[in-house]
Amino acid sequence: MVISDRKPMEEILGFLKDAEKVILVGCNQCAAASKTGGEPEINEMKELLEAEGKEVLGYLLPDTACNLLLGKKEMKSLKNELKEADAILSLACGDGTQTIVKNVKKQNIPVYPANNTLFIGEVERVGQFEEACKACGECELGWTGGICPVTMCAKGLINGACGGAKNGKCEVSPDNDCAWVMIYERLKDLDQLENLMEVRAPKDYSKQLNPRKHNANKKVEAEA
Repeated sequence: MVISDRKPMEEILGFLKDAEKVILVGCNQCAAASKTGGEPEINEMKELLEAEGKEVLGYLLPDTACNLLLGKKEMKSLKNELKEADAILSLACGDGTQTIVKNVKKQNIPVYPANNTLFIGEVERVGQFEEACKACGECELGWTGGICPVTMCAKGLINGACGGAKNGKCEVSPDNDCAWVMIYERLKDLDQLENLMEVRAPKDYSKQLNPRKHNANKKVEAEA
């Protein structure tokens, strides 16, 4: 899940300083779970903007704002509003915001983000999240007992530990458990401590060159 947090209202209003008529677009999946782009947040943003003298022409709450084809189809429901709008405010993640940009390119309407995208994470409980994956393109979980050293270690070490941990806590951030202590304990429970004896090759950073693309259809065709 992509976790996001709302930008300060001052920054949002700065984006919209020259816009009088605005359309809101949220996301009913990740942003809704993060409490930044679901229906309650859209209604709240509508009230805040109207209190600042803005006119909210309408809003869209797609199931997933990052779905290009679905978004293009759903955006048609705002065909008339798009003709009048001075700006679109995206209450989705950075990916969703860029998808909206692509879908309104012909209308030449600026799209502004209402949220900061924080990380890919897991839901600990309602409204509470923890970063879980940096999408590094070369997953290490198979030999670390399912604990990610790239994400959970503040230094991103592949051949840990660094030696700076104290009482099982990270020297960079003492509030965090040392990832390599957790990996050691997990591998010990699994009787796989021999995994730590192998010196791992450096990360292949070519696998995270930006922007990345992936065609799952071609992979299926190649394997057929």
